[in-house]
Amino acid sequence: MEIMVALIAGLIPVVPAVILLAQRHRGMRQMTRDTVLGLGALNLIVALAMVGVGLTWLFAPQAAAASALGQAADARDPMAYIGAAVAVAVGSLGAGYAVAAVGSAAVGTVAEKPEIFGRALLFVGLAEGVAIYGLIIAFIILG
Repeated sequence: MEIMVALIAGLIPVVPAVILLAQRHRGMRQMTRDTVLGLGALNLIVALAMVGVGLTWLFAPQAAAASALGQAADARDPMAYIGAAVAVAVGSLGAGYAVAAVGSAAVGTVAEKPEIFGRALLFVGLAEGVAIYGLIIAFIILG
């Protein structure tokens, strides 16, 4: 499970590059719009995967235990799980707010000056990194 989450988190920076390579023949405005929509779609897919794992754990705990999702849940402090959940939740909320603010500013700036697309994409990626930092803190708390 942890390897899967790490793999998904590692693939997040690759998404804008794939979108850009696939859309090179289009204009800069359309490429920017596709990149922002692609990042939103990736976030939605990751969120739905996490919701699926959580619902499985909630409604079928024996299935989660059989799949080794609950192996390390025997001798830990229950407050550690709450701390990890708060770290991920606050990190995700902060990243969502930051991506909304930076993404809209980046789209507006790139529409006026297409040559700064790379810098604008870098700032959006940095804002998205806040969620990854919350996830890393959760792994440190649970590890």
